[in-house]
Amino acid sequence: MLDAIRWDTDLIRRYDLAGPRYTSYPTAVQFSSQVGTFDLFHALRDSRKAQRPLSLYVHVPFCANICYYCACNKVITKDRGRAQPYLQRLEQEIQLIACHLDPTQKVEQLHFGGGTPTFLSHDELRQLMAHLRKHFNLLDDDSGDYGIEIDPREADWSTMGLLRELGFNRVSIGLQDLDPAVQRAVNRLQSLEETRAVIDAARTLQFRSINIDLIYGLPRQTPENFARTVEEVINLQPDRLSVFNYAHLPERFMPQRRINSNELPTPAQKLEMLQRTIEQLTGAGYRYIGMDHFALPDDELAIAQEESTLQRNFQGYTTHGHCDLIGLGVSAISQIGDLYCQNSSDLTEYQNVLATSQLATSRGLLCNADDRLRRAVIQQLICNFSLEFSAIEQAFNIDFQGYFGDLWPQLQDMAKDGLIELDRDRITILPAGRLLVRSVCMVFDAYLEQHSRQRFSRVI
Repeated sequence: MLDAIRWDTDLIRRYDLAGPRYTSYPTAVQFSSQVGTFDLFHALRDSRKAQRPLSLYVHVPFCANICYYCACNKVITKDRGRAQPYLQRLEQEIQLIACHLDPTQKVEQLHFGGGTPTFLSHDELRQLMAHLRKHFNLLDDDSGDYGIEIDPREADWSTMGLLRELGFNRVSIGLQDLDPAVQRAVNRLQSLEETRAVIDAARTLQFRSINIDLIYGLPRQTPENFARTVEEVINLQPDRLSVFNYAHLPERFMPQRRINSNELPTPAQKLEMLQRTIEQLTGAGYRYIGMDHFALPDDELAIAQEESTLQRNFQGYTTHGHCDLIGLGVSAISQIGDLYCQNSSDLTEYQNVLATSQLATSRGLLCNADDRLRRAVIQQLICNFSLEFSAIEQAFNIDFQGYFGDLWPQLQDMAKDGLIELDRDRITILPAGRLLVRSVCMVFDAYLEQHSRQRFSRVI
């Protein structure tokens, strides 16, 4: 693992294409309105019969302030009262879903995302967690992975104390960049002191893991000032880091129209930022997990990758991919067995449907045999940087080279270019190809040519 990444500028320029992030396969682009509540009830029944453990995702869409770069499903409002009607409908959804599951199915993983989950008042957070505990089997011994996304401008010591008391033991902190000029350009003013205070509170209160999110490619960023941000973040010693490439898609995300495109760094500058960041983080002892993620060697993700048990789902890299994922709230996505389904992304519609005691499932997909096979291939490549053909052949009763014969010329070209090593038994992503693993996965994506690449961010 010491040579986890080798920087190859020429290879990156050739293979830095737009493509999916593969938090699922097939991706959400394939979802259709033909899949609905009836399919969800069937999947929940199967989960109950199989007694599969659960992972819950709860979406809280509210933010008090808008960040111009943001592409999340959110509602910008200063009116804290808007949370109460949403919570009423969310609690209805929790009740409707839970009655189709067995109360003994353990919730191994819980994640609150947004928006800004701490937009909710302390009483509202207590109320929501009490409702979840009433209807789901949340663990009381702190053994679960229970995380929440934190905006340091919306959290203080008392908030962190409350979250720990409620059972959260992981925090993910949005930071993005520490440079004041960059912060002004994206309308997110956040001091290092605010961020450090939340991290100090998390450590004192014995949260198990701290993640920090950074974004490169924002307006007014330079390789030099972003390197200073990374250095400050290394000094904070988070357990994990997510370093995302900013995808400027103003035609899709309205807040991004407020960003002056003339102030964006050039592609060459973005590459330099990423290269420097990798050098800084690996020099500080962080492991490259893949797909923008770094972790300390003793972190669960790094250990799972070493043991070839790492998985990936809508929560990102996870050690809980064996769980059925239940998405709760507006726009939330579930993955239950072979079913993917998503709630309505419109807040009013979500609330109105639940007001009639119906679930707000609006679209989804049921995986077929080919989907399951390709999902397994992509999962192995993106998580473990290698793929043993025999494991796929045994699991799906196929001949790998025969099944994927039409892809072989592309794979051979990637092998000639030094992206992968290809032999009769396996594919291995080489150190120079690890940053470009999405490009390798795209070879196995049967749906990719049906869609405009403009729907996706670039690999780097």
